[in-house]
Amino acid sequence: MGALASYIRFAEWVNEKVGQVVGWLSLVTVLVCFTVVVNRYVFRSGFVWMQELYVWTFGLSFMLGSGYAFLAGRHVSVDIFSARWSPKLKAKMEIFCSLVFLFPWLAVIGYYTWGYFLASVRLGETSQQVGGMPGLYVLKGAIMAFVVLMGMQGLANCARAILVLNDAEHLAPKREVAGLGAATTT
Repeated sequence: MGALASYIRFAEWVNEKVGQVVGWLSLVTVLVCFTVVVNRYVFRSGFVWMQELYVWTFGLSFMLGSGYAFLAGRHVSVDIFSARWSPKLKAKMEIFCSLVFLFPWLAVIGYYTWGYFLASVRLGETSQQVGGMPGLYVLKGAIMAFVVLMGMQGLANCARAILVLNDAEHLAPKREVAGLGAATTT
């Protein structure tokens, strides 16, 4: 049980740190978008790479920040049913839903993305637009990072559920997600 608690600490630490760094990409996205609009409508000029940059930063925020959102409980859930469930039933459903929905979905995404990512790296793929962003493989790599981060958090959630089912939830670290209020527990 101690190994499960250690894994939970590790996975949640990784997603928390990635989430904190990625949070700044939202600000970058807004600032770049603002600059594109000012350039276009005030100075009547523009840069293709800059227009693509804010789309990229938004995409990176979404893909890399998903594990953090999952950690913080900010993903879609159906609390109308689970609000009345016992902690053990919630734990069983966490494991069931992860095994039936989350992990197979991540496996499919990872399987189909891996080849595209490798091909993109080999080709040194860039934007199809003249003057666009170089390194399109960065975005395709973010999809693979999404799979890893979501998978890590899904495993951490299952580990928490196993601790609950074995009356060892006291071993699991409290969830204290920076900037999102009080600690939450599963």
